[in-house]
Amino acid sequence: MTNRRERHSASTRSALVDVAEQLFTRHGYAATSLDAIAAAADVTKGALYHHFSGKQAVFEAAFERVEQRATTGITAATDGGDDAWASAQAGLRAFLTAVQEPGYRQIVVADGPSVLGHERYREQEERSTYALVDEIVRSVLGREAWALDDAMLGTFARIFFGAVSAAGTAVAASDDPAAAAVRVERAIGLVMAGLQQLLEAGVDGPSTGA
Repeated sequence: MTNRRERHSASTRSALVDVAEQLFTRHGYAATSLDAIAAAADVTKGALYHHFSGKQAVFEAAFERVEQRATTGITAATDGGDDAWASAQAGLRAFLTAVQEPGYRQIVVADGPSVLGHERYREQEERSTYALVDEIVRSVLGREAWALDDAMLGTFARIFFGAVSAAGTAVAASDDPAAAAVRVERAIGLVMAGLQQLLEAGVDGPSTGA
């Protein structure tokens, strides 16, 4: 009986997040009410409050799902390749595809910063986008001739994260996200190609000293 109740509870919560994601994507946070979410999920408002403390909590659950879906896609694109540079480019392409999705554009980019607040929003990015960028940077630069130490690898990761995050926001907010994504991929691809050429040419890497 307990397991059945737990499964029903998990199913109800999942249904609420499904519906919330759809409504937040379609109407935005401000124009979506808890009443609308409960009605669309075919549950009472009391049942909704059993799972979530309020509208922001529902939004956070939808936000995390959208971010997780993007992260899963990027991870899948970068896994299994022997060429670290090609994997990095595939990861960038997967990220630019993710930020064009309507749910990402509305929930993560348009509403996320104002609803979650700057600090909470950055924490979410740290757990998802930054973690992936850091992993990619270390796979590309950590084993190359420059032999960068951990602090310098972290610095590179921060720089690329800033560029990728800003570019993703620009793509998501663009009137023509597909064209914006092409421009971003070309621009960041040129930077990556430049680094690759420097490494292959044996140019001394950046100093890690103070």
